[in-house]
Parts: sequence; C-alpha cells; structure tokens
Amino acid sequence: MTRTAHLPPLDELAITARVAVSCIGHGRDAHVEAMSSGRSGLTPCDFPGAAIPCWIGQVSGIEQGAFPRGLAAYDNRATRIALAGLEADGFAARVAAAIARWGSDRVGIVIGTSTSGVEKLEQVYRRWSGDGPLDPAYSLRHHNDHHAVTAFLAEHLGIAGVGYTVSTACSSAAKALIDGAQLVRLGLCDAVLTGGVDSLCLTSLYGFEGLELLSRAPCRPFDVRREGLSIGEGAGFLLIEREGDGPRLLGYGETSDAVSMSTPPPDGAGAQAAMREALARGGLAAAEIGFVKLHGTGTRTNDAAEAAAVAAVFPHVPPAASLKGMIGHTLGAAGAVEAVLCLDAMEAGVVPGTVGLDQPDPTLAIAPGARPSTGEIRRAICNAFGFGGSNSALLFGLA
Repeated sequence: MTRTAHLPPLDELAITARVAVSCIGHGRDAHVEAMSSGRSGLTPCDFPGAAIPCWIGQVSGIEQGAFPRGLAAYDNRATRIALAGLEADGFAARVAAAIARWGSDRVGIVIGTSTSGVEKLEQVYRRWSGDGPLDPAYSLRHHNDHHAVTAFLAEHLGIAGVGYTVSTACSSAAKALIDGAQLVRLGLCDAVLTGGVDSLCLTSLYGFEGLELLSRAPCRPFDVRREGLSIGEGAGFLLIEREGDGPRLLGYGETSDAVSMSTPPPDGAGAQAAMREALARGGLAAAEIGFVKLHGTGTRTNDAAEAAAVAAVFPHVPPAASLKGMIGHTLGAAGAVEAVLCLDAMEAGVVPGTVGLDQPDPTLAIAPGARPSTGEIRRAICNAFGFGGSNSALLFGLA
C-alpha cells in the first residue's frame, strides 16, 4: 500500500479563518457590501512617479501608523498591506489561537507574491544621487527578496514551522494556498497561514504599460470594449487547519501551458485542464458547480481564452464573474484575495457580478454575469492564471 493511501482527503481540512484587504476596504463587511452593490474601488492613477493615464486599485490607510517594534527593517508598502490584513476581522488573533493550539513549530506559512517590497527600492533609487552607495537603511533581504513579506509575517506572528514563498506571476497566491493545504494533508504541519500580498509599484505599472496592457478606462472584463487591465494591490490570507469549522478546499488543479511568456492558447487548453483536474480531485461533476470566479483580467486575449476554456468544461455554464473591475488585478496576491472574496460571497448568499461589463462581447464563448444578485452557492471554482502559462483552479465548498 502506498503512503498516499493513508493521507486524509482535502475536504477534512478546514479553512478556519480568512481575510482580504483591497482598494474596496479592509475585511469582510466592506467586500460583501461592494459585491452586493456592484461597487468599484478603482480610481484614476495618482501613484507617486507614475505618469500613466490609467486606473488603479489602491489600498487606503496604510501609510501612517506604527510598525511592529523590532521589525522596522521590514517596513515597506507590501508589509504594511500585509499588516492591514492581519489587523482586519481579528485575523491575527485567529493565527495566535492556532499557534497556542498546535505549537509554533507545527504552524507553517506559505505566501505568494510577484513584487514583494520592490517599491522600497524604487524609492531609494529616486532619492539616490547617482554617486556612492544606496541608502544604508535599504536591505535587499528585507524588501526586494521575494521571501521578505513571508519572513516578516513569520517573525511578527511567531510562526516557526515550514515557511516559504511562491512566485509564479498571477497564480502565485493560488499555488501558495494549494501548497499550504498539502503541507497540512501530508502531516508536515497542523495549520498553515497561506495567501498572497502584492503592492502597487512603478515596476508593475510601467511594465504592463510597456506591454500595452493597461486600460485607459477602468477595466471592463469580457466587455466588447475591453482594452486591458487595471493594476491593484492587496492581501488575502487563509488559515488552513487539520480540523475545525469552516469552508473546505475540495480540490485543485495546476497546469502549465508552455506556449508563450504572456499569451495563453486561444482554446485555453491549460485552463481547461486545471478546472477538470480540480473537479476530478473533488469528485464532482461540472453540473454541481454553482459559480465560477473567473480570472477575467480585461485583456482581449486572456478573456477570450478563459471564456473558451469555461465553455469547454461546463456544457451548461453556471453563474460566472470576474472581480477585477471591482478591485483591479492584484497580481501575485490575486489568487488569495479573490478566493477570500469568493468564500465571503458564498457564505453571504451573494452572486457577484462583473463590474465594468456593460456590453458583453458577442464573440466570446460565455456571457458572464454583469450585475450582482442573491442566491445560494455551495460549490465554486476560482481561477487564477499567470504569465508563462501557470494555471491554477481552486474548488471550494461550504461545510
């Protein structure tokens, strides 16, 4: 008999706490209200140094305020967003309770990010005279290192178990969530703090501008007039434990297109495979899914490929929507931020709509919902796709 035969099924693990911070606000209530009303948090770009006529999703209320004593070396925009996540909805207290319950060495941490604290280096370079060393207060380990946010969270919370960072572009946080669940399932941890954090920075804004992927208007996923994405920032955290109350990760799928650095295949073959794999792991048929949280970036090629993939997997497409017209594309954090919002919607009886979708593109294989409604969602698929063809699909169910 193989070792895997003794592993507990995924649905025995519980998501005992979760939280999200985005341009909409901090915590569950703000996001449920926005999903219920179809409200967007995107605003015209006024990010320092970014002279780009686009819209962004900027988290408010993080610039001021005290930073944890003894951890000032980590102080940057990304870690402040992470800290805002810990402080919302009593999440840090839930992590502390898990540490008390299992022991600090049995609690792990896996965080996804694409930019970490690079915005700090951008600030340092803007102040640099061009001669001599950089600001001595700058530390690559505490800012640019992709593991910096994870290390900050572990030190601040007292997590002493397995800890690492995932960076696979816009699927990073979804993959971190999958890894966190597997660490618990394999018995390497009894609880894992998982999720993702990314902050606005010039590297992302000018990078996507250089690729001609930034929309001049607030992004319009799946709309006939869509012209690109709106960059956002945020944090999404989930606490996964080997027992307890809460929704379940019933299954997941991970695939790689290996086709292009930035463009998916037109039929969304890798996305199809990821969703089918998630359904197979969860032992569910496509007809049993009540909602598909689309990746839905608002770019012409990505929306078309995802629409083709969803239509291929679901003969009768359930309600589906993208959340990026509401919060922007939070890049490496998107897989966790949007997973938390999806779970919040499921528990609140809200079926989100696609903010910004006014004129559905008739050439697409599906027509996502434009307006929010009420209704029961017991099981949902959450998609997160990244550059390089890194595809993830999460299958969630209410307990």
